[in-house]
Amino acid sequence: MYCPRHFEAPDRQAMLALIDDAPLATLVVGSEGGLQAEHLPLLRFDNADGRCRLRGHVARANPIWRGTLAGVAALAVFRRDSHYVSPGWYPSKQDHGKVVPTWNYTVVHVHGVLTAIEDRGWLREFLGQLTARHEAMFERPWRVEDAPPDYIDKMLAAVVGIELTVERLQGKWKLSQNRPAPDRAGVVAGLATLGTGPAVAMADVISAIDEDMADQ
Repeated sequence: MYCPRHFEAPDRQAMLALIDDAPLATLVVGSEGGLQAEHLPLLRFDNADGRCRLRGHVARANPIWRGTLAGVAALAVFRRDSHYVSPGWYPSKQDHGKVVPTWNYTVVHVHGVLTAIEDRGWLREFLGQLTARHEAMFERPWRVEDAPPDYIDKMLAAVVGIELTVERLQGKWKLSQNRPAPDRAGVVAGLATLGTGPAVAMADVISAIDEDMADQ
């Protein structure tokens, strides 16, 4: 991923937080037939040595896992905040008019080795962990044990576990850092007028990065 220095992620923790906040990844794997891509939630696990793994599962009928039993290079892409930026929001438009539209976003690329796991015990434990993570927001969370055992056994037979051993993280926080402070303030104000969820989220993340820049 092309990433000028001023767009680099703040730090490793910021990248890990994005992965946790926006777990639906685009997983890309090379194969004899070319690139394969899949969209699936991945759950992060930390090793004792500080490295981490990403775990997920795919349908057994999905061909993406079949070449990964011995491990293959893979890329998982996570994106959280994203919004169009109008040049009309820049005060500099009135000064010289030399402005163009752009798109702001925060994204993390995770490079590593992907392995398929067919162990039923591993898969059952992981699916319980994955379910608990995403059901935690509810007052009465659903558990795997709530479904009939024979039905769960049938579902387990239809999926395969995958694990990405993380070798490298690369994050890009493209948040108008290349614009002067008045233009960045104009972007935040312009996003605020839209009032949509994505616009407000982008305004908040730009404001946060501006605060960090001011403290440096």
